[in-house]
Amino acid sequence: MPKSSKSIAKSYAVAQARFAELGVDTKAAMRALSRIRISLHCWQGDDVGGFEKSGEGLSGGIAVTGNYPGRARTPDELRADLDKALSLIPGKHRLNLHAFYGEFGGKKVERNEIRPKHFKGWIDWAKSKGMGMDFNPTCFAHPMSADGFTLSHPKKAVRDFWVEHCIASREIGAAMGKALGTPTVTNVWIPDGFKDTPVDRLSPRLRLEESLDRIFAKKLSPKHHLDAVECKLFGIGSESYVVGSHEFYMGYAVKNQKVLCLDAGHFHPTEGIADKLSSALMFVPEVLLHVSRGVRWDSDHVVVLDDALQSIANELVRNKLLSRTHIGLDFFDASINRIAAWAIGTRSTLKSLLVALLEPPALRDAEKAGDLTARLAWMEDSKTLPWGAVWDAYCESQNVPADGDWLAEVKRYESAVLSKR
Repeated sequence: MPKSSKSIAKSYAVAQARFAELGVDTKAAMRALSRIRISLHCWQGDDVGGFEKSGEGLSGGIAVTGNYPGRARTPDELRADLDKALSLIPGKHRLNLHAFYGEFGGKKVERNEIRPKHFKGWIDWAKSKGMGMDFNPTCFAHPMSADGFTLSHPKKAVRDFWVEHCIASREIGAAMGKALGTPTVTNVWIPDGFKDTPVDRLSPRLRLEESLDRIFAKKLSPKHHLDAVECKLFGIGSESYVVGSHEFYMGYAVKNQKVLCLDAGHFHPTEGIADKLSSALMFVPEVLLHVSRGVRWDSDHVVVLDDALQSIANELVRNKLLSRTHIGLDFFDASINRIAAWAIGTRSTLKSLLVALLEPPALRDAEKAGDLTARLAWMEDSKTLPWGAVWDAYCESQNVPADGDWLAEVKRYESAVLSKR
């Protein structure tokens, strides 16, 4: 049975009073949360298929498992599914688009020839919703990436092709940012690496640096566009060596003052990215987060409210880093309803931020006083505070279903729309 407004208000009043006793203003926390924009990734809706119709399968170490019915097959279907997902997520958010999701009118358009006109439908859709957009070159699932190398390829012709694609992607990102009135973050990720141990680790990285320098040679207005670079520890087919490692891109981003992308699944399975944020932001202007969930490897599971996610949110809020952080999602699960996956992952991310915004000041006070016993006690006690009631009230204030209620909307959409595809 859906929660009534009366029961939500009653629970919220109790929670508000409890948080007030601890020096926390729940209304201020909700206002702060409403200003945070999460960039929803388009590729959850169609299993990273894109709309090139090239016949190329996934490559670059990317794998999508599951055959749940209802995958989006066209841009219009994907936009309709995003509309439904956004109706279940409180707040105003963004769209993160990959280059091979352009609308090419049934014609073959090479990736180094894509232009802003191929993304007009997406820009118009985002503008109608008052949303910003982010963008990514698609350096995989293409004959020119078949051997696992792109911007660091030993053949100049191959490098040139991907450099041209990335340059075109930057121009598209800038056009999006200009049209929508908010900067587009265009993130460069490549799959380049070796399955087995290489002899020469340096030369590919020198070639990658040279390619990136060419890509970023043209200055674009930060009012419209921001450049990001993304590292990875390993991938399928690049288990032993990845050209664009964390150390490579950290150095490159610091040297060239680019946005550093940290993907929660791109590190060792036991290594969290929360601790990297305060260090990285001492030396780079901004960071881009790809919020994901790795299970034993970079498997891009749907984000849930686990300790790793909460640690990221705590780090951002405690150190006032939100204004320099772009938060995007990166997961794809074809074994469950795809719209539910968007809703679960985005709502979980927002919940983690709300919990962080509701953290009692007693934790910081105890640490400043050197009372480490009290700090640990408050860290544990704060986990049972009634933040869920604040979350439900926030959802109601944003005109979206509370927890326990939104799944019924997904089931109705599945019956009316997805089951007929």
